[in-house]
Amino acid sequence: MSKTSIDRLREYLAQLPAQSQALLMREYERAIAKGDDVKVANFVLDQLRGVVRGSPDAVRPRLEDPTRLVFRSLEPFLVEGVGAARPGQIRRASLLPVWQWLERDAPDAVRDFEAAISVSPEPSSAEVERAVRRFQQAAAELITKVMAPGGRGTARIGPPHAVEDLPAIGAVLKAREALEAFAGKLPGMMRNFGESQLAAVSSTLNGPALVTPQVLPFALSLLMQRLAAPWQVIRLAVKIAASDDEIRVAATPYGVAVTIALADLTRVAAHLRTDIKRGKFDAVPEHLRIAHDGVRGLRTELDMRNDSNWGRQMAAIRVEVSSTLQSEIESVPGRVRRLLRQRADKDIAPTAQIDPVDVDETVALIDFVAVCRTYASELAINEVTLRTYSDLQQYVEKSTESLVQSLRSGDARIRGYRQMQVKAAIRFCQALFGQDYAALMSRAADNAMVVVERQPKQAG
Repeated sequence: MSKTSIDRLREYLAQLPAQSQALLMREYERAIAKGDDVKVANFVLDQLRGVVRGSPDAVRPRLEDPTRLVFRSLEPFLVEGVGAARPGQIRRASLLPVWQWLERDAPDAVRDFEAAISVSPEPSSAEVERAVRRFQQAAAELITKVMAPGGRGTARIGPPHAVEDLPAIGAVLKAREALEAFAGKLPGMMRNFGESQLAAVSSTLNGPALVTPQVLPFALSLLMQRLAAPWQVIRLAVKIAASDDEIRVAATPYGVAVTIALADLTRVAAHLRTDIKRGKFDAVPEHLRIAHDGVRGLRTELDMRNDSNWGRQMAAIRVEVSSTLQSEIESVPGRVRRLLRQRADKDIAPTAQIDPVDVDETVALIDFVAVCRTYASELAINEVTLRTYSDLQQYVEKSTESLVQSLRSGDARIRGYRQMQVKAAIRFCQALFGQDYAALMSRAADNAMVVVERQPKQAG
């Protein structure tokens, strides 16, 4: 936005009545909390705060917004969107409807809370923190009453996802102190969730406030955020059950760790499919690594039956990943052949070109097949990956040599097209055989062109 436009925006905001400024600021703060138009909302808020700064009636900064103060302890568990959330997660989009419901059903408590935080000059003061904790406990109690059998019902709360998240929100607000204490005792990062760390974590978790069915998934989510390999959270369930048998593991409260790990692998498989469909291969290696390590880890450390719920989930994940990868892998040789196929000179137009973007995409696909080779066995794509990679190597090697030879002869009017084919082939060689072989083919192509350039002189 130009300086003139910014100045006009500031002038407009400055002309608004104080109440309108306060209302506008609050609406943008709620939009940010909901996740809508964050960039625009932050920009307008910055300008608005610059206008009201220095006024004794200035609206509080965003960190003092009541909804953000109340729901700040939920941040580690928030996920975007309104799709299904696994245990230990809360949809960010549910926060605003829940707050609006609290404003309607507990107006006195909301009013007292807002009054308490408005008198404090600092958002992190002890008075504000005490007010936040009091309101969180009051909100948790109200949620418990509403969700209890014979309660007032949930029709007034809002959309279905908010109703579904309401018990989880209440549980986290009620157990906030226990969850924060647990998080404070966890190491910053655990590269390998080994025996000593397992013992320490299980001892820390052994408290009545954390092992309830409502709170334990959130404690496990905090733990997974500290694990370099989040799937390793299942080791805690195996340790508690003192067995890798899925029936014994599922019989403990910690069986939810396996449910969480499988849900995360399902999400990774979905992201993998989406990225591949959109041609976004940058994140594919990381998705493949997570899927491979997770599938192998769960299959190795947990004895799952094929006909159990967990076994069927694992099978579905492998099928999802395998079908996603197989269809894409099988398409790569066709793309390579289309670019390197040696057509007769008469079939090539003088203006024929090879799209550099097409070449870049094909190189990315070859790299994708190479990455798949690393994880092929565990993801049930071993046969197709090895066959495709071998076919690519054979075809590209022969085609590159043949294309280099074609530079020495043929119609001069289509030599430019042949050169583009050779350059594409050399890039494919680099992806398949390495830099040394690609450099060798590049020198061979240069030598072929030198011979062609000398031929007219020798003929004269």
